[in-house]
Amino acid sequence: MNYWLVKQEPEAYSWDDLVKDKKTNWDGVRNYQARNNLRAMKKGDQLLFYHSVDPKTVVGVAQVSREYFPDPTAASGDWSAVEVKPVKALKKPVSLAEIKETPSLSEMALIRHTRLSVMPVTKKEFETVIKMGGIKL
Repeated sequence: MNYWLVKQEPEAYSWDDLVKDKKTNWDGVRNYQARNNLRAMKKGDQLLFYHSVDPKTVVGVAQVSREYFPDPTAASGDWSAVEVKPVKALKKPVSLAEIKETPSLSEMALIRHTRLSVMPVTKKEFETVIKMGGIKL
């Protein structure tokens, strides 16, 4: 299993929206590195769901429920999407500031590649964040 972090502005599509919808296509990504990360996702991979507007926080865990397919929102180009479903909300959202203050997360892509919207995380980083968020899976 692989682990990922996906960013979304909560005004556009929030964790609560995903929970209400039960699943969604993760589409509209127009960055080649992020697209390649979508293509590397496998069914069952776990995702940290990150709200990318103040307060910048990881708010939940989602799962890839369908591997990549052509992005239906793309008018042209070679873009991909995946389907995701919610798994569990964090009991306590984990802020970007907390992540930056945690030594074991100092190499996390979220800190090093601030503009990337879909990025890998290590198993240890994933486990650290969900522990900080007060949940176990």
